[in-house]
Amino acid sequence: MVAQPELLSRLTLTVNEDIQNRVTYSVLMHKVAPDSVADFIRAELDKVALAHSTFTEDALSLIVRSSEGILRRARNLCLSALLEAVRDRTKTVDLKQINRVLLQPHWRKEVDLPQ
Repeated sequence: MVAQPELLSRLTLTVNEDIQNRVTYSVLMHKVAPDSVADFIRAELDKVALAHSTFTEDALSLIVRSSEGILRRARNLCLSALLEAVRDRTKTVDLKQINRVLLQPHWRKEVDLPQ
């Protein structure tokens, strides 16, 4: 299991004991530096033969900031933004697509959600 520290601590709760017993291997992933997040995104684009210019520099910067050093969050944000670009029928992801994704409730922090 590769997980956030919060998940590992929640697994220790008695109610989650059955799930915890099924975990055979775990790794604690630390947050990575912003440059490493950007490099990760570019490497992922290379794997699927997409140009690095698929994301504008502003969009890439917002993804890096919003991911907070968590690679899974960066990947999910990129995928969601690519889906938004398809909806917009454009080949370049810019701030418009990223912001639309970030407005979705699961991307917002609890303090940001309307009461």
